[in-house]
Amino acid sequence: MSKGYPTRSTVVHMAALLGIIVIAWTLPVTAAESPPALRELDNAFVAVAEKVTPAVVNISSTKKISPGASGGDMEDFFKNHPFRDFFGDDFFKRFKKGPGGQGYSQRGMGSGVIVGPNGTILTNAHVVKDADEIKVNLSDKRSFTAKVIGADPESDIAVIKIDAKDLPIATLGDSTKLRVGEIVLAVGNPFGLNRTVTSGIISAKGRTNMGIIDYEDFIQTDAAINPGNSGGPLVNINGEVIGINTAIATRTGGYQGIGFAIPVNSAKLIMEDLMEHGQVKRGLLGVNIQSLDEYQAKYYGRQDTDGALVSQVVPGSPAEKAGVKDGDIIIEFNGKSVDGAPELKNIVGRVKPGTESTLTIIRDKKPIKVTVKVGERTPKSFAAIKPSEEADTSNELGIEVEPVPAGMAAKLGIKEGEGLRVKGVTGDGAGRNIGLREGDVILEVDGASVNNASEFTNAVAKAKNRKDGIIQLKVQRGSAKLFLAGPLT
Repeated sequence: MSKGYPTRSTVVHMAALLGIIVIAWTLPVTAAESPPALRELDNAFVAVAEKVTPAVVNISSTKKISPGASGGDMEDFFKNHPFRDFFGDDFFKRFKKGPGGQGYSQRGMGSGVIVGPNGTILTNAHVVKDADEIKVNLSDKRSFTAKVIGADPESDIAVIKIDAKDLPIATLGDSTKLRVGEIVLAVGNPFGLNRTVTSGIISAKGRTNMGIIDYEDFIQTDAAINPGNSGGPLVNINGEVIGINTAIATRTGGYQGIGFAIPVNSAKLIMEDLMEHGQVKRGLLGVNIQSLDEYQAKYYGRQDTDGALVSQVVPGSPAEKAGVKDGDIIIEFNGKSVDGAPELKNIVGRVKPGTESTLTIIRDKKPIKVTVKVGERTPKSFAAIKPSEEADTSNELGIEVEPVPAGMAAKLGIKEGEGLRVKGVTGDGAGRNIGLREGDVILEVDGASVNNASEFTNAVAKAKNRKDGIIQLKVQRGSAKLFLAGPLT
């Protein structure tokens, strides 16, 4: 064969290869088998959704707004509504004013979960707050008018009831067994999209100081939660309700990967009280407490920041009768360790009024135990000890002080001539850095009363001689007393 042409042997091999390709092309294509573990996980998600969604309800509430009523709250609602860009301003103006200027209805939406065969539904208090009418739509398309059995704004839990039979019921789990990283699903009605299921994990437990409700101990999750999910269940991979979805942390009004749910064990306790008493009865010590920061811990000679620092004991309260004093650090309640002020607040709140309890406190660097008969938290008692914002303490006392004006002393409930009012705080002084604000009244410096400029100057001079370089001030801010601590330089 001439140069450049394939040999006979090469042609035979090429033909054979082409035949194989043609045969392969005509054979049926078989999809690769998915890994068994993946199939099991897929089936688990489906099973959970099928088990839980029938017990999830859509809740719509209506509040009638009379003509001429203030619309300040509604202005914010309409201004931030996620569908405003879609519908346009004219739609919202018509909805807000109502036909002929005859008033309008404020509508809300949320979710709930059926927890009892008699039509008992668990949801958020803010979903049904101030509603004139509450409609509940079931998964089988039945619709009922619901009545509120009880609502507790401090925990954001509410119980409502419908008169219905043959209802699917959700299984309540145990939120004390939750682990960070555990798979969870959120079910609800985001933006009115009924029984939407989203998945994620438990991102954190015991979230507090979020400023959402008074009693906080949130489960944090990255399962998508949006407006309308409130009151719906957060469930584990077994289909058990382990939380009630409540809020999201967002800058846009929608999902950004951080959602919060109330642990179901807490919700159950609230539900039981609401069903039995129509309200929640919470325990009360009668103290104003704050969490320790590193400087306060150093001041008290502590190696950690665990415990709750007592900054104020209310006269006549259970804590005063038990001998608790300002400056005590509560490290245990009935044998349970106290990590900080929010945890102690939650623990005491769950104790039935009248219960005798044991506190382990640190006083003069020594642990002592006291027995206290827990009182009942009422709006009046709460107002007497409502804590101010905890001070922002960081790292020199550039402040101007003056005697407390007589009128101000009377208003604050302190004796005339007692303490010194902070008139001014410089921007780079130690006073501002440890959290002092204009208007604060300094009562003590390192445990010594300061009622005039001379006493204050001497007390600060003594504080400079402390080996740790930390100064502690007892301050009255509004009606509450608190401790501030930090370095002088």
